[in-house]
Amino acid sequence: MVVGLNLCPFSFSVVAHGQVYYSVCDATTDIHLKQFYLNELQRLLGAKKKDIATSLLMFTKGLDAFDDYLNLLDWFQQLLEQAELTEHVQLASFHPQYQFDGMAADDLSHFTNRSPYPTIHLLRQNQMTEVLTNVLDPEKIYKDNIETLNKLGRPQIEELCPWGK
Repeated sequence: MVVGLNLCPFSFSVVAHGQVYYSVCDATTDIHLKQFYLNELQRLLGAKKKDIATSLLMFTKGLDAFDDYLNLLDWFQQLLEQAELTEHVQLASFHPQYQFDGMAADDLSHFTNRSPYPTIHLLRQNQMTEVLTNVLDPEKIYKDNIETLNKLGRPQIEELCPWGK
């Protein structure tokens, strides 16, 4: 949905060029989750950006509850900060039940960050900076995405994203 509806100015190009690395994690223990994350950070940072521009880490077990997922995301952000890698990697978050704080539970905006599995997106900070230099108003991206979803309407959005109903 993100690529098909062009919700992210960065996604189409890297998908089209096969530069997205997809990694699935079935682990549920802290030690295995941490090791998985560290391995994927190392893989992304060790690869040439023409080979792996970005990574999607998908979690198939244990994170069905959105709060559990947010706790893991927070933990991963802390690890990123402790390793002093925030100037190199940015995290983006997606979950089947994603919900923005302060928004009505049925607001279509939540669908901009809904995915079939709990997913953490590792983005190269320098690539995001490059892409955003070509965007006149980066803050407008989010607003445009919500407008796109509202124009499509709930039935079509739920058809495109049935896991997020």
